[in-house]
Amino acid sequence: MKTTLRKIAPGLLIVSFFVLWELICLIFGISHLVLPRPTQIVTTFFEYAPAIWPHAQQTLYTTMVGFSAGVVIGLLLGILIGSSKLAYETAYPLLVGISSIPKVAVVPIFVLWFGAGTVPAILTAAIICIFPIVVNTATGIATVEPELEDVMRSLKATKTEILWNIGLPRSMPYFFASLKVAITLSFVGSVIAETVASNKGVGNMMLIASSSFNVPLVFAGLMVLATMGIVFYAIFALIERRVAGWAMRKTM
Repeated sequence: MKTTLRKIAPGLLIVSFFVLWELICLIFGISHLVLPRPTQIVTTFFEYAPAIWPHAQQTLYTTMVGFSAGVVIGLLLGILIGSSKLAYETAYPLLVGISSIPKVAVVPIFVLWFGAGTVPAILTAAIICIFPIVVNTATGIATVEPELEDVMRSLKATKTEILWNIGLPRSMPYFFASLKVAITLSFVGSVIAETVASNKGVGNMMLIASSSFNVPLVFAGLMVLATMGIVFYAIFALIERRVAGWAMRKTM
């Protein structure tokens, strides 16, 4: 019974949320220019689906390229910082400073360097997801139990072998936790860049729709972004169960 309830609970919550949204809009007579009903959003999505699809493809492309680059860079930096106390003390403050900069502020700089279009969106998606990956990977490696390292040293293991056999596996739960955060941030970065420096993408489509007061289309764009984010979150959660299932809480 508990297992069945646990499986259907997310779906029930989502359905209840949209039903409540629909009822509130109907009961209080809220205009679609302020807050469209879910049924209006779905209708608009299917009406504009041929026009939405190219923009969704562009956003997905820029997000995945930027996210992939951010994962590679973040993982390498996380391994470096987590493996060396000197690197941690030296590089971590710089990373915090860079992460504190609003990403929308760097988009105009990317436009000056690379011109408007795809490249600024890719770079924004990359830099916005690097920090959580670096922090989580470095934390996982740096918090390896000293007893495990002592055992490996007693077996004449090198520092690289300790990192490969203990540090990296130990950091996997942290790494996958950061991936699930980073993928959503990457979509945010892509959309920010598309609203500022692109003529294609869901962000640009939403900007044009809002300027013409087509609010249901704006929400349809949000629905597309939310769906893509949920799908990739679920994919990484599934991979996490395969790779780092040993670190998860057992079913009660």
